[in-house]
Amino acid sequence: MKSKRSILIRLAALAAIIVLAAVLFKVGRGHTIYFDNKALEAGGKTYSPYYQVEVFVNDQSVAKLKEGDRGMAPTMGQKFSMILHITPAKGEKKYGKIASIDLPYNLDGIVVNIPALLEGAEQADYMTEFVPAADTSGDDEEVVITDEFEMPMSDS
Repeated sequence: MKSKRSILIRLAALAAIIVLAAVLFKVGRGHTIYFDNKALEAGGKTYSPYYQVEVFVNDQSVAKLKEGDRGMAPTMGQKFSMILHITPAKGEKKYGKIASIDLPYNLDGIVVNIPALLEGAEQADYMTEFVPAADTSGDDEEVVITDEFEMPMSDS
């Protein structure tokens, strides 16, 4: 009797752990979201940058982007919401927009082009994976290794 009972308790504990792991996987996935206010050409259409965009996440300003700038914010979960205060052109009146996007599981660093997102582009056009640029600043320099203890040879 005790063995059946202990097996049932162990199976229930295992099932609870599996359910908890699934919930944490869905809720706890972390991402870094990068915001671009840059021109983008996609799907045969050109999306022009705004004069200025201020990005708010959780009622906190995380980026103030001029034309051509990039900002970032960390987030948890698979849904991301932000409030955007947009100034379309210099001297024009600012207006607000709320944008929500579903984040893919397979990407950690996600670049979102704000003009394309707000103008209704496809997700594949406005969202890309962040790939850091390779550091090529030292590629042209020749590396010389010397032995500081090397004794000069004499001809005698």
